[in-house]
Amino acid sequence: MLVVASACVLVVWVSLALYLERQTGWMALLVALDVVLVLRLGGMAAGTRRAMLAAAVTVAVSALALWTVSATQLGFAFGLAPWESALRLGAHHGWTLISLSTTPLDVLAMVAAPLLAAWWTR
Repeated sequence: MLVVASACVLVVWVSLALYLERQTGWMALLVALDVVLVLRLGGMAAGTRRAMLAAAVTVAVSALALWTVSATQLGFAFGLAPWESALRLGAHHGWTLISLSTTPLDVLAMVAAPLLAAWWTR
């Protein structure tokens, strides 16, 4: 259930970022909320394990979203499909594109999101 919900919110994040032509780092807060709700509805017992899982999934989805948005925007320029571009984008080039397009507010939201996810799942 968590994998499907995370994939859905990832698709929404990437679609919105491509539509708005910016990283939309504030979506990390919605990812954290989604993860918290799925873990609670899934019946996972509260505690440190659930908090750590929520934080880890939030970080993973946020990182994958940043990577996919940068790769897709670059892929459009070369006529590549998003999945082709994501597989061909190198780590250094990907990091450069992400750092150039991410604002301080995006970074703040993405740093706060895993912390909030862990706190909300206690």
